[in-house]
Amino acid sequence: MEKPVIILGAKGIAHPALEIFNSNQVIVYGLLDEDQSLHGTEINNIPVLGNPEDEGFLKLIGKKTEAFVAVDDVKYRKFLVEMLIENRKVQPVNAIHERAYISTDAALGHGNFINANVTIGAGAKVGSHCIFHTAAIIDHKAVIGDFVQIGAGSIVNADVTIEEGAFIGSGVTIVAGVTIGKGARVGAGSVVIGSVGKNETVFGNPAAKIK
Repeated sequence: MEKPVIILGAKGIAHPALEIFNSNQVIVYGLLDEDQSLHGTEINNIPVLGNPEDEGFLKLIGKKTEAFVAVDDVKYRKFLVEMLIENRKVQPVNAIHERAYISTDAALGHGNFINANVTIGAGAKVGSHCIFHTAAIIDHKAVIGDFVQIGAGSIVNADVTIEEGAFIGSGVTIVAGVTIGKGARVGAGSVVIGSVGKNETVFGNPAAKIK
């Protein structure tokens, strides 16, 4: 990556995202966060410059810098991504840890956070703006929609489909062929053996719907 990066967000995944860019010898120009108490502080020697919606900083994106959205909250993440696309005509870059493994046969969208020891297998299709925490496994031919978050150590087996905005907690196992619906939530440690509907929340072994 030739241009430096501005990270939108200074909490949650922002710190590991910064570490990812540093490890890949990508210069981070600074971070932007809506929390004014963070302005003027530093994370690993990189300054929190101001607000993500500040035009003074946004005008740098696309011309002089790239952007990465490091926000865990899906709604605010979507808002910032849409702002970048509409106002700056740019897609956020991927943050991929040097110890992640992505098959040469996998398809990958934009703006994804892929932490250390994540595996994305052959023929897998990953959308954009997803968050894959440490050591998550996405097996072959799995399909992951946009804005999906998958917790540390979770295993998404072959031919699983996870639709847009779904949240998979840490240490979850999803058996082959299952579909996780749009906006669904799977609690940490669950074993999912059947499909989960849109906006449903499931938990347990085997995972059952929580009303």
